[in-house]
Amino acid sequence: MAGLKLARLEDRTPVKLAIAVSPQLHADLHLYARLYREAYGIEESIADLVPSILAAFLAGDRAFVRARADGKAAVKT
Repeated sequence: MAGLKLARLEDRTPVKLAIAVSPQLHADLHLYARLYREAYGIEESIADLVPSILAAFLAGDRAFVRARADGKAAVKT
């Protein structure tokens, strides 16, 4: 139906990534998950927390936000 105020939703299909992290980063992620549980009373797995951690990091990176707004951060897959 044309003329709807809401535009067509973008692709929201999750993309699975496999990464290797250093032992220290792994320990830090476990610590973060524990602190999250203590702060909110909800236990979340590291795998569930990492996407939000990465999104928050990217949203807080001013150079990245500027480049994306300028169209310079095109994704190459």
